[in-house]
Amino acid sequence: MDKIARPKIVHGETPEITTACGHLYVTVNSWDGKPMEVFATLGKAGDCQKCDIEAITRCITTGLRYGVPIEEYVKQLAGIACPKPAFTGGKDGRVLSCPDAISKVLSKFVPEETK
Repeated sequence: MDKIARPKIVHGETPEITTACGHLYVTVNSWDGKPMEVFATLGKAGDCQKCDIEAITRCITTGLRYGVPIEEYVKQLAGIACPKPAFTGGKDGRVLSCPDAISKVLSKFVPEETK
C-alpha cells in the first residue's frame, strides 16, 4: 500500500487526559473521515518522557498513513502499565500509563463496524 500524502489542511481534536505523569494532550487529525496523524504533548514532563511520546505518535502516524487500522494501535497500547497509574473517575477511571492514555483517546476513532 502506498503512503497517503498529507493534505495542506487537516482537522482534528485534542482531548486532555490525566496520567500519573501529568496532563496528556492527544491530538488526532483526520482527513476524509479517517484518522491520519497523531500528536501528543505531556504537560510537565521531563525530556525523556516527551521524546518517548513523540516517538510513539510518529510511529502511529506513519502506520495510519500506510493504512494500518487504528484499532490495531488501540489493542497494542491498551493495558501497558507504569508503576504509577492515575485514577481519574468516570466510566473507566484508570489510566495505567501514557501509552494506555493514547489508546483510550484512539479508541474513540475506531469505526463502529469494527468494535
